[in-house]
Amino acid sequence: MTYEIFKFIHLLGVISLLGNVTVTSAWKVLSDRTRDPVIIARAQRLVTLTDWAFTFWGILLLLVGGYGAAWVAGMDVLRDRWIVLSEISFVLAGMLWLCVLVPIQVKQARMARGFVAGVPVPQAYFTLSRWWIAVGLLATVPLLAAMWFMVAKG
Repeated sequence: MTYEIFKFIHLLGVISLLGNVTVTSAWKVLSDRTRDPVIIARAQRLVTLTDWAFTFWGILLLLVGGYGAAWVAGMDVLRDRWIVLSEISFVLAGMLWLCVLVPIQVKQARMARGFVAGVPVPQAYFTLSRWWIAVGLLATVPLLAAMWFMVAKG
């Protein structure tokens, strides 16, 4: 594979990851604002589905493409400053995602399975939603920083 192909794969991963993180957050917030248990339950199920379909595979494409491009180009992934800063940012975002966001999503998904039309959504669900959005926004900052390091190569 050539550098351009790996770079293309890498960019597909970036688009998939950041696109899903952004869009999922927006429609989850909008769904939660309806306070309709049926809409919220469906949205929560789709958060899990799209994380597997776009976030997980986006991360995989991002890593394969990025490290593949670096390897083909002869870059040192442990010494080139912009790559190291990107890796640190990516790991930081991943830790927030794995340690905070995924457990919240699992709790919310379990809660949402029991939502019934006409029965109010428990306040605990909305409390978890606020945490999910806050930490999700925080976890997006290092992803954007990693993208900046990639573009600026600084």
